[in-house]
Amino acid sequence: MGIALTVLALLLGIAGIYLVSLAVAPRPVAVGPFLSGARPAEHALSRFHVRWYAITLVFLAFDMEMVFMYPWALVVAEVGPVAVIEMFAFLALLLVGVLYAWREGALRWV
Repeated sequence: MGIALTVLALLLGIAGIYLVSLAVAPRPVAVGPFLSGARPAEHALSRFHVRWYAITLVFLAFDMEMVFMYPWALVVAEVGPVAVIEMFAFLALLLVGVLYAWREGALRWV
């Protein structure tokens, strides 16, 4: 009788865990990678205007700037003025890129 109650309790426990997992499981629409579960009005691979690619490249340039500045900030005191000059040269190069993008109109919204 003890084994039967143990097996019954085990089966009820497994069934309970299964029912709870069904209740809290995300729905198929909510786990979609597009629009956070809302019904899409357009296809996920819809085309974007070309100007967004230029803005994306400018964003990536500044994102890479931060990737290089964090380690630089850790060693600038050890390396000295040479590190400061190198970082200013790097920032000047990025500024040239931003000025070029600005001149070409990549930063205009309309």
